[in-house]
Amino acid sequence: MGEETMVARKLGVNGLGRIAKLSIWHHVERQYFSEIVVNIGREVGTRLADIAHFLEKDSTYGALNSFLYGSRAGRVIEGIDEKSGSFVVNGIKTTFLRSSRNPAHIDWRKYGVDLVVDATGSFLDPAALPDDPKGSVRGHFVSGAKKVIVSAPFKIKDKGREMPADAVTTVMGINDSDYDPKKHLIVSNASCTTTCLAYMVKPLLDYFGAERVLSAAMTTVHAATSSQSVLDRAPQAKATDLRKTRSAFNNIILTSTGAAKALELVIPEMKRIGIIAESVRVPVTTGSLIILALMIQDESMTNPINHELVNNIYKKAVSHFPEGYLIFSEEQNVSSDIIGLPRAAAVIEGCENHTRTSAVHIDVERLASAFKYLESPGAGNSASLDLGVVSRSVETEGSLRQRFIEVPVTQAVIYGWYDNELGSYTNMLGDRTVSIASLMEKSDRDPVRIRT
Repeated sequence: MGEETMVARKLGVNGLGRIAKLSIWHHVERQYFSEIVVNIGREVGTRLADIAHFLEKDSTYGALNSFLYGSRAGRVIEGIDEKSGSFVVNGIKTTFLRSSRNPAHIDWRKYGVDLVVDATGSFLDPAALPDDPKGSVRGHFVSGAKKVIVSAPFKIKDKGREMPADAVTTVMGINDSDYDPKKHLIVSNASCTTTCLAYMVKPLLDYFGAERVLSAAMTTVHAATSSQSVLDRAPQAKATDLRKTRSAFNNIILTSTGAAKALELVIPEMKRIGIIAESVRVPVTTGSLIILALMIQDESMTNPINHELVNNIYKKAVSHFPEGYLIFSEEQNVSSDIIGLPRAAAVIEGCENHTRTSAVHIDVERLASAFKYLESPGAGNSASLDLGVVSRSVETEGSLRQRFIEVPVTQAVIYGWYDNELGSYTNMLGDRTVSIASLMEKSDRDPVRIRT
């Protein structure tokens, strides 16, 4: 993000789960916001010092003071004031609100907060009304916020409703320019998996072109999350995924991921291609891996797409993104090597990427029948014109006298690591937050130029 200086703007954070806690770590280290106001919405422990205890220790990343200044650093939390509900973290005043979980009742206005990161994972529907009795992301605007960043993909509950015009999904370095400060009020930062996947897919689409990618599939081997159980427990009423109630310590657990839907919002070309997305939870606290498989129409069986070409695509792509977002590695990594790696959306495991090229045999008679159907009146296929051109070119070349034609196709398998908590996702969420805040600062200084 370049050199930054502290601004007078305050940052609101809703929630105190994993992403919220680590976002506070990010921002007290970054020193961009002058103050942080955190809404927990409930009492924590018996006193404010218990929140400080939670904030300064972490089982995955160690102590906050060591994260900031190394192993010899002293405590960085001071001035615990029970009356005001605040203390100072690395020089940044941080206030904790503990009375309401409904965004409409938080009263950001009282604390001078107009930019909020909602990291609860509970308010993901941008179409929900501000006065929804269960709470809504739009409730933050009632409380005084002007912009809200959601730390998860949107989920519109009413399937018949469109995405509101003032809501947008972005991944930093991929489509963050889609954010229009004059139009968008709610920004989804997608997910950790979507972020990594976008950085794995984009360089290949830029090189080969989306029209040559025939199919895509990905599996994320993902660290356990707080939605899982430490030990086996009985499912809640109406629960459909019984596996999440099984011990995360002892099991490899199949689950689902919304990365495919979110990817289409970030890289629109993927809507035509489509992608199958699967998720497997494994017993580690963070450090995840995406295995991406693409089928690419090749140009030659004698000089096909190979391992070296794929790796060179990623090597060159590193310099096309903001520094540190994409890393190409030829080392033999394991998941713990990725933990805490700053701002790395994806670490491509170059030594494991591989390809296989083969000839796909297409039955021309069936293909011709399909063309006739698609070109018939009322077939209603928007692709019929393009397919008709292919059909005529095949006939012109006399290929219809043969039963089969051969098309070279390469399957490429790419591996990408990501720290699904602090290193990748939270640091990039921090970049998204500061980028929006900086535009708000410009708007405050020159409202006519920015808002009209």
